[in-house]
Formats: sequence, structure tokens, C-alpha cells
Amino acid sequence: MRFEDILSLVGDQPFFETGLLLVGNVDPSDVRRQLSRWTRAGKIRQLRRGLYTLVPPYNKVTPHPFLLANALVPGSYVSGTSALAYYGLIPEYVPRTFSVALTRPSQWDGGFLFQHLAPRLFFGYQSVEVVKGQFAFIAQPEKAILDLAHLTQGSDKEIYLTQLRLQNLERLDLRRLQEFAERAAKPKWKRVASQVASLALQEENEYKELQ
Repeated sequence: MRFEDILSLVGDQPFFETGLLLVGNVDPSDVRRQLSRWTRAGKIRQLRRGLYTLVPPYNKVTPHPFLLANALVPGSYVSGTSALAYYGLIPEYVPRTFSVALTRPSQWDGGFLFQHLAPRLFFGYQSVEVVKGQFAFIAQPEKAILDLAHLTQGSDKEIYLTQLRLQNLERLDLRRLQEFAERAAKPKWKRVASQVASLALQEENEYKELQ
């Protein structure tokens, strides 16, 4: 297999899996040797076992970090501060991509962090077109807050939410926030939902006073 074959096959994809190259009359050993050779030459980059991406100037598409996060740990979704920053609910830029998964916690090169979430708490996420043609699984805004609270010690204290500097809370569905907290049946989630609702009301009142 020639590198030109790779470009014609996956050049317009954000990343590709080894299995895609093993279709048809090919020698699997030769394909794997070529992948190793191209990786050493800096033409492709291995993201994890069996997953690669083309690098500049050979790539036509740059994968969004959220899309990469989903691919690094299949079945995961982006949540916490990464999702909150994406939705504009916190002002800070978040350099690392935070996700939750059913697998054990892990970290990957490039600033990808995964935390474990129990199966019964694995809900409240959606597929979002993060850039044109790229869809990633991201927590709904309300679930992103609750996931973060669940995985952060002391997050049900008022000072924590104040330091988080939540903003644009009119974008939240407070009924959904409460429903998620009730579904989890965790007192901490309920306390956080109540505090966020109070902050949303406070933000609304302050906005009205400025009018």
C-alpha cells in the first residue's frame, strides 16, 4: 500500500482506523508495517491502538477535540467544564477536554481526561455538530453541571459554584436540571440543582434591574 492510497481513501476524514485499510486483497502485515513507517516519518499520528490521523500538510480535515475525545474512548461523552465552556456557561477557556466514560479513569496525550461514571448515571448527553460535518457526544448543559458536581469534592458548597462563575443561566432548562437530579436520586445532585436554580433567579433579577 502506498501513501497516496491512504490519502485517496481517508484524506477527507478527521481520523481513520486500521480496519478500514484491511478491506479487500491486502496483506495485513504489510499494512501495519507501512503504518509504523509513516508514523515514524511524521506523516500520520497514532491516537490510540488502531486509530490514526493524518498530519499537516497531508490532512484536509482537522478533528475537533471533542470528536477526538469520543474516538479515544468509545462510548464516552464530553462533560464538565469542557461542555460548560462550549455552551458559554462559564467564561474561562478550558485547555483540557474533560469526558466521562463507563471505563476506569484515564488520561491521554493532548490534554484528554476521562473520569468514570456509574452506568445508572450515564444519561443526559446528545450528539452536537461541533464544527461543520463533525458530530460529537456532549452532555446537555444541565447534565454537565451535575457531572462536574458529582466528580468534584465540595461542589455542593455555595462558594464552589460562585468560584465556577456560572453565567448565561437563562440558557439552562431548570426543569430538566431538577429532573436529572431526581433521576440520579443523589442528595448532592439535588442540592446543586437547587443552588443553580437560585443563581439563575438572582441573575434574572439583576438583569431586570439593569433594564
